[in-house]
Amino acid sequence: MPAPGATADETEGVTLVTPVLPPTTRDVAEAADRLRAYVRRTPLLRLSLDGRPLVLKLEQLQLSGSFKLRGALNAVLAGHAHDHVVTASGGNHGLGVATAAALLGITATVFVPASVPEVKARRIAAKGVTLVRTGATYAEAAAAAAELAARPGHRYIPAYDDPLVVAGNGTVAAEVVADAPDVDTVVVAAGGGGLSAGSALAVGERLLVLAEPERCSAVHDALVAGHPVDAPVESLASSALGATRIGRVPFDVLAPRARSGAVRSVLVSEAAIVAARDRLWEECRIATEPAAAVPLAAWLAGDVPGALPCLVVCGANADWTPL
Repeated sequence: MPAPGATADETEGVTLVTPVLPPTTRDVAEAADRLRAYVRRTPLLRLSLDGRPLVLKLEQLQLSGSFKLRGALNAVLAGHAHDHVVTASGGNHGLGVATAAALLGITATVFVPASVPEVKARRIAAKGVTLVRTGATYAEAAAAAAELAARPGHRYIPAYDDPLVVAGNGTVAAEVVADAPDVDTVVVAAGGGGLSAGSALAVGERLLVLAEPERCSAVHDALVAGHPVDAPVESLASSALGATRIGRVPFDVLAPRARSGAVRSVLVSEAAIVAARDRLWEECRIATEPAAAVPLAAWLAGDVPGALPCLVVCGANADWTPL
């Protein structure tokens, strides 16, 4: 049963308990204060590409190799340090939770599906947490994780459907705004909506563009339908963006902003992702996983307005070779 002041929300087949109140811009500021001693303030790279100015937020340089550490660590820090934390992940969130546990000296169990890339599984295990491979899908791994998390002294850390996770992830865009106030558009890759919603809380009056693969589009499909819906997961970027359904917490943040025009959703092809990943290497010697190239794919396709957009390069947890 939900705790007082909470509501049950079902995401990816797992019932989660989340506070009624949605995260706010103030929550992002508080998360930034909470995280400052633990995370890297990742740098910005200003460049000109195809004759147009551009800013890249190099979040692939974050501890754990992706932005996911921010949300996971914020959720852990705001809870009880003695808890054994539990999560399910396709890779990056699990690595974020594992890194948070190592930083704070607490124990953790990370459930991953059989489809998890070996490089991500290897890095999770290297942090000293318990890695459990189970199920063919993320939803099956999440169901097993929820069962363990129901035990006394255990706590589940959602990958994206949680106000604390959303607020922690929003610190990426908060740093962009603070370090490059002349940026007028921010572009992020969208998966389950955690980075998207956190960014929406942090960008102020700037336009936020949410970029997704055409065949992995949980956020886009939900915004079109007007409510969370199941979406296919058939992209080379699916290990990072492979949520089958947007979280209720992120949806409630994003939907009204999409209706007002403050948030725009765009889709990119598989070929465009590969080309953008290659451009990041050729132009900047930045080696990323496919998901991190999705914002550049949208920009190269002309789907990102603004005189000076900032693209978040969200992660690099891959055994990288040119595709």
